[in-house]
Amino acid sequence: MDTFFRFAVPIAVGVVGIVLLAGLRNMMRGGNPNLSQKLMRWRVALQFLAIVVIMAAIWFRGG
Repeated sequence: MDTFFRFAVPIAVGVVGIVLLAGLRNMMRGGNPNLSQKLMRWRVALQFLAIVVIMAAIWFRGG
């Protein structure tokens, strides 16, 4: 289980970062505001998922 979380935590954080940067890029270029809003909503949901994965990793590790 420890090996799973070694890969899951960085992937979850990386996905949040990618969506954040995509949303910021769209806003900076003056893109579609609806797309920016959708990307920011996805970011919030993915942040929640990343926190759940990180907390599960800590719990399973016994810390």
